[in-house]
Amino acid sequence: MSGVVAATVASLALLAGCTASPAEGNGEGGHNNLTYLEPGFFATLYPPSAGFYPNGAVVNNITDRLLYQDPETLELKPWIATELPEINEDATQFTFTIRTDVTYSDGTPMTAENIVKNFDLYGKGDPDRRLTTSEQITSYDRGEVIDDNTIRFHFNEPAPGFAQATSSFNAGLYSDATLDFTTEDFAPGNAVNIIGSGPFVITDEILGTNLTLTAREDYDWAPPSREHQGPAKLDSIDYVLAAEESVRTGALVSGQADMARQIEAPVEAHLQNQGLNIVWNSTSGVNNGYFFRFKHPLLQDIRVRQALIHGVDRETIMDVLFSPSYKLATSSLASNALGYKEQEGAYDYDQDEAQRLLDEAGWVMGPDGWREKDGEILELTFNEAVPQPRSREVTTMVQDQLSAIGV
Repeated sequence: MSGVVAATVASLALLAGCTASPAEGNGEGGHNNLTYLEPGFFATLYPPSAGFYPNGAVVNNITDRLLYQDPETLELKPWIATELPEINEDATQFTFTIRTDVTYSDGTPMTAENIVKNFDLYGKGDPDRRLTTSEQITSYDRGEVIDDNTIRFHFNEPAPGFAQATSSFNAGLYSDATLDFTTEDFAPGNAVNIIGSGPFVITDEILGTNLTLTAREDYDWAPPSREHQGPAKLDSIDYVLAAEESVRTGALVSGQADMARQIEAPVEAHLQNQGLNIVWNSTSGVNNGYFFRFKHPLLQDIRVRQALIHGVDRETIMDVLFSPSYKLATSSLASNALGYKEQEGAYDYDQDEAQRLLDEAGWVMGPDGWREKDGEILELTFNEAVPQPRSREVTTMVQDQLSAIGV
């Protein structure tokens, strides 16, 4: 199999299981194995906490969901649910009809009671076991079993986003036994005991360095809208920790690995020159950015927030640090996200306007070149987002650009 490089996010499900593309056998006897290099090992396989890429890449392949969201159109479609939910007028009740032929990898059936148990945990959490609620499921009251193939979820307040939440790997379905685990049981060291109903099963773990995911031969409940049905086209996936980028790129070039996540932009051209493919995909939700705490004393004035935005030259940052794989955002939401609307002019670089707004807000340039007001310097702290591409370099450039306007 030729090497594939993921420049941003690479979900294994894009290559395997129900969303697989045809792959060539690359092992002895035609065994079709994918060696996947991950810069960070998973920290938890508890779905509501699995948003970090290394976690989600595993959960996405060992679980199914009630609904499937088409990555191209973002349309919600049936999966374990046989049709889209019936929703009452104020979106406080969601009724699903479900399949009754699905089994978990340990042979136990997926039942209406089991699905309700999943969502009761994800919607309420369990402080005694240190299991959090899902940030995507709010105002959850309870689940109800209507009959063997009908379930209903109740909410204390309108929850219009619940249907979409059921399509996320943060709502991946687990067996009853797995749902009884504590937070420690979902951590590294117990991966082979995590039981889902998805196209792959974790069959081996070397603590902190390797996972082996093996395809289920009996898997036969992919989303009906997907062309490929039945077992995954891959036989197995070797999920290998390779924290250093040089190790990941070297393994790809030498043919020791098939795929690696998080290849920094400056390396992309080199790998393409070696005949490797760069696979990238932007988010379909909220773009990367700096998010202000509006209640912070220094940021309560909208003019200060606007000045900070106009003081950042995003186009220069993109040109210096990134490749054509990365697109300049035109809104806080990605252009393919539901609810997207271009925020024309909101993020334009304009140092003169930034200076004017700060002057107007009472922040005057002091003798040391920093903005001051009532004896206080306009000094802010930005946290580095380690999992995001080139986060430290971006933060350093932003710091330099804002210093030019006295911040």
